[in-house]
Amino acid sequence: MSESVRAMRRETTANLESAVHSNRALSRAGLLERLFTLAFSGLVYPQIWEDPIVDMAALEIGPDDHIVAIASGSCNVLSYLTANPASISAVDLNAAHVALGRLKLCAAQHLPDHAAFFAFFGRAASRANVAAYDQDIQPHLDSLSRAYWNARGVSGRRRIDGFSGNFYRRGLLGRFIGAGHLLARLYGCDPRAMLQADSLTAQRSLYDRHLAPVLDKGFVRWLIRQPASLYGLGIPPAQYSALSNDLPGGIAAVLRQRLERLACGFDIKTNYFAWQAFGRRYDQAPDASLPPYLQRDNFAAIRDRSDRVTYRQQSMTAFLETKPARSLDCYVLLDAQDWMTDAQLTALWTEITRTAKPGARVIFRTAADERCLPGRVPAPILNAWTYDEERSRSLGARDRSSIYGAFHLYTLATVA
Repeated sequence: MSESVRAMRRETTANLESAVHSNRALSRAGLLERLFTLAFSGLVYPQIWEDPIVDMAALEIGPDDHIVAIASGSCNVLSYLTANPASISAVDLNAAHVALGRLKLCAAQHLPDHAAFFAFFGRAASRANVAAYDQDIQPHLDSLSRAYWNARGVSGRRRIDGFSGNFYRRGLLGRFIGAGHLLARLYGCDPRAMLQADSLTAQRSLYDRHLAPVLDKGFVRWLIRQPASLYGLGIPPAQYSALSNDLPGGIAAVLRQRLERLACGFDIKTNYFAWQAFGRRYDQAPDASLPPYLQRDNFAAIRDRSDRVTYRQQSMTAFLETKPARSLDCYVLLDAQDWMTDAQLTALWTEITRTAKPGARVIFRTAADERCLPGRVPAPILNAWTYDEERSRSLGARDRSSIYGAFHLYTLATVA
C-alpha cells in the first residue's frame, strides 16, 4: 500500500473519530464507537441508499443553484446533474467514497459511450471494465484516486478489480447484504425469489415465505440486538439507540417494518433498491429501474455537466466554514445528523444558516421517525428556518430505499 493511500486512510479514521467518538474509550459505548470507526474506515457504500428522485423533488433544483452534498456512493451527486444545477460540492469523511465519486466522474468524461459507462457501473462485473479503466480512465484520474484504485490487497489484486466481479458485493454494505443472504439460505429461504414477483400481491406472498420467517429465528433476533451487527448498514451506536426506541418492539420491530416496506411497498420492477437488496445487482432489462445517472437518456447530460462537480474529503461543517456568507442554495445531509452531539449540530447549523441564500433548502433523513433538531439546536438559529412537515411526510413515503424513519425538508424563512 502506497504512502498516499495510508495517508487517505489515516485522514478517514481521524475524521470518523471526530464525528463519532463522544464516550470514554474504555466504556462500553466508547468501545462500540471505536469498533464502528474501524469498520467504517474503508469503502462502505458501493451504492447510496437515499432516493435521488425524492431529493430532487424536495430541492427543486434551479440552473443557478449551488448544491453541497455528502457524497457517500455518489449515486445522488451524479443524479443531481440531471436537474442542471450550476455546481455541486460533494464532501465525505471517507476517502474511499471520494475516490469512488471521482472515478464515476472521470468515467463519465472519458469512457466512449453510455454502453461502456453502464457496463462499468450498472453491471460492474466484467474484466473489460478493468481494461477500460487502464486505457480510458486511469490516465485522467487524479493522483490520490488513482493510488486508491491501484492499491493491492493481500490477494495481490488491485481495488479496481472489484468491477470485474460485481462491485456491488464489495464494501461494508455489500458484505452485510451478502451475509444476510447466507443467513436466509441457512434457514431455507432465498431473498432472490423476490425478483420473480410480477405484482404487489406476489411480492407479499414471497416476502411472507422468504424474508419474514428469518426475522423470527431466535439467533437472528439475538444477533440484531447487538449494535455491532448493524455496522454493515452504516448505523453507528448513537443511531442504533434511536432506532431501538422508534417502535414498541425495539430494533427487531423496526427492521421488520423497514424490510417489509422495501419488499412490499413498491412495485419491484420500479425499485432498484429492492434489486440491490434481494438480487445484489441492478436489473438488466431494457426498461429496468436504475439510478438517474445510469439511465441512457441522461448520459449526455451527465457527461456535459460533470465538470460542475468537485469533491473534498472533509466534514460538511469544515467545508461550509470555507464558504462565503449567503452563497449556497441546497444542502444534502443524508443521515449524518443522527451521529452528532448537540454541539456538533449547533456548529453545523450555524454554518448552514450563515452560508444559505434566502430560500435555501436543506434535506436530510433520520433513522428514527423523529425531528432531531428542536431542543438541540438553539432556537435563534432554528427559527430562521421553516420545517415543512406535510411535504416531508409525503416525500418520505415516496423514498423507495425504505430504510429510514423519516425525511425532512427545511427552507430558510428569514435572512439570518
